[in-house]
Amino acid sequence: MEIVLIKAAQLILSLSLLVIIHEFGHFLFARIFKTRVEKFYLFFDPWFSLFKVKKGDTEYGVGWLPLGGYVKISGMIDESMDKEAMKLPPQPHEFRSKKTWQRLLIMIGGVLMNFILAFIIYIGILYAWGEQYLPTANVKYGIEVDSIGRQIGLQNGDKILSVANQKVENFLKVIPTVILDKAAAIQVERDGQKVDVEISDDDLALLIKSKGVMTYRLPFDYKIAKFGENSAAKNAGLQEGDQIIGIDSLKYEYYDQFRTALKENVGKEITLNVMRSNQGINFKLTIPENAMLGIQLSQDIEKVFEFKTIKYGLIESIPAGINKGITTINDYLKQFKLIFSPKTKAYESLGGFIAIGNIFPGMWNWYSFWNMTAFLSIILGVMNLLPIPALDGGHVIFLLFEMITGRKPGDKFLEYAQIAGMVLLLSLVIFANGNDIFKLFK
Repeated sequence: MEIVLIKAAQLILSLSLLVIIHEFGHFLFARIFKTRVEKFYLFFDPWFSLFKVKKGDTEYGVGWLPLGGYVKISGMIDESMDKEAMKLPPQPHEFRSKKTWQRLLIMIGGVLMNFILAFIIYIGILYAWGEQYLPTANVKYGIEVDSIGRQIGLQNGDKILSVANQKVENFLKVIPTVILDKAAAIQVERDGQKVDVEISDDDLALLIKSKGVMTYRLPFDYKIAKFGENSAAKNAGLQEGDQIIGIDSLKYEYYDQFRTALKENVGKEITLNVMRSNQGINFKLTIPENAMLGIQLSQDIEKVFEFKTIKYGLIESIPAGINKGITTINDYLKQFKLIFSPKTKAYESLGGFIAIGNIFPGMWNWYSFWNMTAFLSIILGVMNLLPIPALDGGHVIFLLFEMITGRKPGDKFLEYAQIAGMVLLLSLVIFANGNDIFKLFK
C-alpha cells in the first residue's frame, strides 16, 4: 500500500506541475497580447471547485476532477462551450478580435512551455547527476533472456554486437532501438560465432508488450545478503553471509543456470552446497512451488561491470540537455507512429493513469522523478499538438487554414468540431484506462 501511495503522490505532483506550466503558456501569451483570461484552473471544476480566488479579471482555482486543467480565454470556443458569449459582438479584449498570428501563438504557448520545461529539467539532471550507463560492449558475460527473448530467438549468453548492423552504445537502449527503428535483425556473438537474430513484425508486437526481455547475465558468486518471509533457505539452516555454490554437487557458473535448476526441481528434495567461512556445508530442503528460496544475494553491479560516467559543468549541460530533449521527442514520435501500425498491435499497450503511475519508482527518488516529469512533459506537448478539435493542435489547424485561405471557420463549425473532439478524447481516455483495468484483472 505504501508503494502505491508513493507512486500516486509522484504522479499527482508531476502532472500538477505539467498542467500548470502548460496552461501558463497559454496565459502568458494571452496577457502579452492583452487578451482577457477569465479562468486559470488546475483540474476541472464541473459544478464546484475545491478552491478559487479572483485577482483582476482572472479567477484562479483548483477543481475536483484531476483530468488536467484549463484557462478560459474570452471570445474563444473551448471546453467550456460558452455559446452565449459568442453571440455578442467581438470585444477588443477577446481572443477572436486578435490577429491570426497572435491567436496562433496563444494556442501553441502551452506546448512550447512543455518542451522548454523538458529541456530545462534535462539540463538540471545532467548538471546535478551527470549521466551513467552500461556500455553494451562491457556486458562481458552476455545477456539473460526471459520467455519473450527466447521466443524471438535470443539465448542466454548471447553478446549483443549491433542492431541492424549499427552499434548501440547504451545497453539499456538495445531493445528500445529495435522497437523504435523496427530493426530487421539483432547481431549477436554466440559460441564464438556472429549470428543474425531476425526480428519479424510478430516479434516486434511481442517486444512492445513485454517489460523485461533481457538483462545482463550475472556470474553466480554472491553471498546471501538477507532472507525474505517464510524463506525455504532460512528454514533449512542457511545464514546471512553463506555462499551457495551448487545443487546436488552440480556447480553453476551463472545465476540464470541456478534459477533454471530450481525450476526443474520444484517439489523435490535437493541438497544445497554452501560455503560458510571457507568451509563446505550441505543443507537438504524441498524446493517450493514458486521455485524461490526466499533469499536476496549481495550484488554490487558496479563492481561486476565497468559503467561509463559523464559529468557535465553548467555550460556543458545546456547543449547536452537540449540534445537529450530533442532525442526524447524524436523517440516518442517513433513510438507514436507504432500505435497506428496494425502489424505490431501497439495500440494494445496503450495505458491510462495506472500505466503512467507505474513508470514512477516505488521509492521516492528525485532523479527518477525529474526524469519521468521531463518525459511526461514531452508526451503532453506532443499529444496536445495532435490535430484533434478540443486539443491545441486542432485549434492550430483551423488557424493555419485561416492564415492560408484568409477565411475564418464559422462559429457553428468550431462549436461542432469542439464537441466531436471532446467525444473522441473521452473515448481515448476510456480506452486507455480500460486497457489498464483489463491488464490488472488479467
